[in-house]
Amino acid sequence: MDGTMKVAVMNGIGKMGFEERAIPKPKSNEVLVKLEYVGICGSDLHYYETGRIGDYIVEPPFVLGHEPGGVVVEVGKDVEHLKAGDRVALEPGKTCGHCEFCRTGNYNLCPDVVFFATPPVDGVFGEYAAHEADLCFKLPDNVSTLEGALIEPLAVGFHAAIQGGARAGQTAVVMGAGCIGLVCMMALKAMGVMNVYVVDIMDKRLEKALELGATDVINGSKTDAVKAVLEYTNGAGCDLVVEAAGTEITTTQAIHMSKKGAHIVLVGYSKSGEMTLPMSLVLDKELTFKTVFRYRHIYPMAIEAVAAGKVNLKGIVTDEFSLDDIQKAMDYSVNNKAEIVKAVVKI
Repeated sequence: MDGTMKVAVMNGIGKMGFEERAIPKPKSNEVLVKLEYVGICGSDLHYYETGRIGDYIVEPPFVLGHEPGGVVVEVGKDVEHLKAGDRVALEPGKTCGHCEFCRTGNYNLCPDVVFFATPPVDGVFGEYAAHEADLCFKLPDNVSTLEGALIEPLAVGFHAAIQGGARAGQTAVVMGAGCIGLVCMMALKAMGVMNVYVVDIMDKRLEKALELGATDVINGSKTDAVKAVLEYTNGAGCDLVVEAAGTEITTTQAIHMSKKGAHIVLVGYSKSGEMTLPMSLVLDKELTFKTVFRYRHIYPMAIEAVAAGKVNLKGIVTDEFSLDDIQKAMDYSVNNKAEIVKAVVKI
């Protein structure tokens, strides 16, 4: 397809603008996708606010956005499983396929991954994207491209649940009710965990957690979360904690509220990158810690769960903006974190 497209670019910290760029040409193993929705992720906001995440530093102009859903408009000559008109969710990371991690199936740990909106790789806040066809997953008729865009964070939730060995009969707690905490909660429920409690300090997020199926919620600023979980479990403690807040306080609480032999899955990143934890208690309880870095082999499962009605992805969306309003979208998301659970950009 010839022509140009509108692309939203980050021109500096807190500054968004637009560029006209050529519509990309799909390679033989790629498809060209007309994007319809792109989610705004916490990492997008962090880059927007600070210009970096760890060693990844934004060099403007830079394109944010890595949660896309859209419609295939052109296919490369070697692509057989997709055609123009197919609606797809795009898995944003292309790995090398040759390293030990790729060869053993742990491709999310590939050191040479090319991932949307991770500097220096541009993201997809624009009208079109060319992407490897094997990383574009066809959506069933009853799954929208809005939901397709949100498969990316849902994949994190399912990976967390799998890392924790989630199963029926357990009692689980999710610390943090932002977008990732909520998709973790929904993934746990979809995998058969009957009782899932959610802890946060923002009432709107807790209300959303109840709306989406949490067994109950705990406002950690008003109630002792550890005491509440012990009361819910008749003093036994919970089988599984998914820590999605990324704070030392909530991680310490996770240790105290867990029963002996429990699993704790760390999903949230702490601002400092370091924590001091009660390790004697960890050893006494023989707790198992697992961590999450993105996901692997999850997209088909996540799409099927949405199609089957096991996960209400649309329900996490609280705000929608147009691409033309990208500056407003980013500023509003940064300045209203207590009100926004998940914002998306309609392209």
